[in-house]
Amino acid sequence: MQWSVGGVVAGLIVGGGGLGLMVAGVVWKGRATRPFAARRARVMAHRAYVRDLTRAADRAIDAARRAAGEGEPAIVTVEAVERLVRERYGHAHVERRHAAAALRRGFREHGCAADCVTDAYG
Repeated sequence: MQWSVGGVVAGLIVGGGGLGLMVAGVVWKGRATRPFAARRARVMAHRAYVRDLTRAADRAIDAARRAAGEGEPAIVTVEAVERLVRERYGHAHVERRHAAAALRRGFREHGCAADCVTDAYG
C-alpha cells in the first residue's frame, strides 16, 4: 500500500476538522440552554408558572364537573389545583394564594357560579 502526500494531507485536514468540531462541542456544551439574561429567564419562568396554574385550574374544574352527580354542584378545591400543579407540571412549591387566584379566574371564565362550589374565595 502506497501513501501519497496528497492523501495524507487530505486525511489530516478532514481529521483536524472533525477534531475541531469535537473540541468546540466540549467547550460550548450546554451554552445554548443557559439564559443570556437573568431577568429574561425570571420573566419566562413566571409566565410558565402562571400558564401552568391556569391549566391546572381548568383541569380541576373539568374533573370536578365530570365527577359531580346529576343535579349536584361540582366541588373544586384550591388543594386540587395545587396538587395538579405539583404533580403534572413539576412545580415543587405552589403558593395557595396563587392557586386560589387562578381558580377564581377559571370560575369567571367558565361560568361556574351556576353549577360549581369552591373554597377559593375564602
